[in-house]
Amino acid sequence: MSHEPQQRRDPRDPTAVGPPVPGPSHAEGGEGRDGGPGREGPDVVADREGGQDPTERPAADARRGRGRTRSRRTGLWRAVPTWRTVLGASLLFALLLIGGFVTGYLLVGIPPANATATAQSNVYLYKDGTQIARDGEVNRQSVRLSQIPLSVQRAVLAAEDRDFYSERAVDPQAMVRAAWNTVTGKGRQSGSTITQQYVKNYYLGQEQTVTRKVKEFFIAIKLDREESKADILEGYLNTSYFGRNAYGIQAAAHAYYGKDIGAVDTAEGAYLASLLNAPSAYDLAAHPENRPRALARWNYTLDGMVTEKWLPLSDRATMIFPMPQTAGPATGLSGQRGYVVQAVEDWITGNGIVDEKTLARGGYRITTTLERKKQDAFVAAVDRHVMSRRDPGRAADRNVRVGGASIDPASGKVVAMYGGIDYTKQYVNNATRRDYQVGSTFKPFVLAAAVENGSMTQDGRRITPDTLYDGTDRRQVQGRHGPTGYAPENEDNVSYGPLSLRMATDHSVNSVYAQLAQDVGPRRVRDTAIALGIPESTPDLTATPSIALGVATASVLDMAEAYATLANHGRHGTYTLVERITKDGAALDLPSAPVGQAVSREAADTTTSVLMGVVRQGSGTAAQSSGRPAAGKTGTAEGDRAAWFAGYTPDLATVVAVMGQDPDTGAQKSLYGALGLPRINGGGAPAAIWGEFTAAALAGREAKDFDLTVVEEEEFYPFDEPGLPGDDPFGPVGDEDRTDGRRSATGAPPPADWPDTDGAADGGIPRDGGAPPAGGTTGGRPPTAGRGTGGPATGGPNGGTGQFGGAQGGVTRGTTGGGGDGGGPQATVGTDDWGVLPDRL
Repeated sequence: MSHEPQQRRDPRDPTAVGPPVPGPSHAEGGEGRDGGPGREGPDVVADREGGQDPTERPAADARRGRGRTRSRRTGLWRAVPTWRTVLGASLLFALLLIGGFVTGYLLVGIPPANATATAQSNVYLYKDGTQIARDGEVNRQSVRLSQIPLSVQRAVLAAEDRDFYSERAVDPQAMVRAAWNTVTGKGRQSGSTITQQYVKNYYLGQEQTVTRKVKEFFIAIKLDREESKADILEGYLNTSYFGRNAYGIQAAAHAYYGKDIGAVDTAEGAYLASLLNAPSAYDLAAHPENRPRALARWNYTLDGMVTEKWLPLSDRATMIFPMPQTAGPATGLSGQRGYVVQAVEDWITGNGIVDEKTLARGGYRITTTLERKKQDAFVAAVDRHVMSRRDPGRAADRNVRVGGASIDPASGKVVAMYGGIDYTKQYVNNATRRDYQVGSTFKPFVLAAAVENGSMTQDGRRITPDTLYDGTDRRQVQGRHGPTGYAPENEDNVSYGPLSLRMATDHSVNSVYAQLAQDVGPRRVRDTAIALGIPESTPDLTATPSIALGVATASVLDMAEAYATLANHGRHGTYTLVERITKDGAALDLPSAPVGQAVSREAADTTTSVLMGVVRQGSGTAAQSSGRPAAGKTGTAEGDRAAWFAGYTPDLATVVAVMGQDPDTGAQKSLYGALGLPRINGGGAPAAIWGEFTAAALAGREAKDFDLTVVEEEEFYPFDEPGLPGDDPFGPVGDEDRTDGRRSATGAPPPADWPDTDGAADGGIPRDGGAPPAGGTTGGRPPTAGRGTGGPATGGPNGGTGQFGGAQGGVTRGTTGGGGDGGGPQATVGTDDWGVLPDRL
């Protein structure tokens, strides 16, 4: 019997030899079979006592290793921070934020009132350095909060900060939202509370810097702890800018309603509150075209008062918009000076050089591009042809207004501007207002678009200045699928019959240009106008055939910019009114005006060549008084409420408009009977002013001819044989309608009011020898039925006129046109000579 010690057997080890060792009881610890507590095993005891059974060490190590070893992160997971890292970084950021806040709060104190709270004057200079105007000191009169009606206080809160009395001094959420909207292109927005705005107005400044914003943040918090809400609101209302050089709500009440703030009612107070958002934009006297925006802001303010239960709904329903009075500026801004100051300020703020409130605080020295000699010449020309002819006893003369602007085409600089008779008498700047239709001065943009786009008529004729169109009065514009339903009237309801675009431009034929706009494509016409310089936001600049007739309400200055682009061979650079701005001796950066090709030189120069005919023999002959080669176009607004002349020489582009406006109500009025005339049109006073001003402005400079590169003329065929139903050889070009002056794209018969024809022997203009297809045409195609045979070389019985007579329908182009009205000798006609016009032209 062996006495060797028996090997212990671990009951958990199936490979062990020997009898099993009794398992530990649950009462003694360890781990039982069911996972419960049991007695400690020998390996645990050995570990605790500093030793270990050598036979159990590998297995025990393996078990302990499995319990403690973490799996290693691989791949992209290695770049993802663990929760411990995130928690630690968050705690660190929070500590830094708290520390920064505490530091900022301790270091930033409430400073004394801003030294510039009392504004200085801005000085405005001509290009040569002589002074135009000094806009005066700030208009401010502080009042106590108790003097301001409660309804006016609440109107301000409804417009600017409805939670003012319940909120904290700063609103971080609103600041973040405003910053995000600004960054994402939704417009610059303010996330400031009224407290922050007051701090900015009274203690700091308007500069947009991070340092200023941080100071504003901490000062607002301290101020909110040290002053009452009522004190802060009082300070805000006394320091805010309301436009018209009015600082504080008391000055605003006088500037807009001519009364103390205590007498201002709720509706008036809501308008004053609306001004805080954008003073110049909502001043209806200065910018009547912004009336919809001002009304929307006024309604927003009143509706907010209803929402906050500060205004009964019944009272709100009865309120009528309180139209502010016209401004009463200082006498130092009389004459043209106030108009210049207003236009320059709009240019500076509109280009983001200085914001409106900062500019109003003053201290700037502004050198304009205006030239004193030219400015004086403009005033003299207007006085001679309009103002001196007004009669105080003639009611219509009370409505007469004049606006003008002149631009150097090469530089894009505004050299002269006429805003009205006197800024202290007529506050609105007639050179920059955008509420009068431009009339037929828009037609050159249609012609330029046709040449620029290589447009064609519906029957395949490339559009050139000599392309024939039907000038019948009230002729329906023809679209790809037939009549469009639009049938504009010609002036005085004259029907011209077939005539070229040159003649249609000379005599401003509406029916021709409406059809031309349809042929080119109204959207292309609109795009061309914008490229030339008409603002995209111009009211009524819509892509319909009526765009050709000038229903858009661009300003005189806008039109001068576009015509300067034509004069500069299609090259466009945004106009500028300012040469230099300095403050405290330091010059401010001005926006660059890169010059680019808006339309091709051929398109611009071809348009110029046609507009030269308007001055030579068309509706603008009065402009010949300039004594220089000139191109231009007349225009009349609907209802004869405005008359325009827009023209240029190679050196100067100038636009003049005479407008009708009731001085009491501001409503637009017709010019019938003004200046003792039955009517005023663009070829009258506006063209005469243009001619005299241009002659004086360019006196001493050698007259230059236009250097033009025009499109090549080509033979064209105004009317084809009647088409078959469904015959549409061209179809649409892009997505624009094509039209034909004779028939629709579907082969529809000619309009019922098409001029009668007098037989094949009478190849001329209706009433002067017949019309196609019975007579000859201006084309040179081989003779075909009803076309090309023409009449005899001497014209029809009454004599074909100009290019339309006799052999005009034959092989040659106008070389043997018909004779005069009596059918006499043949008239030799060149390319640009249209011979004798019918009596009705």
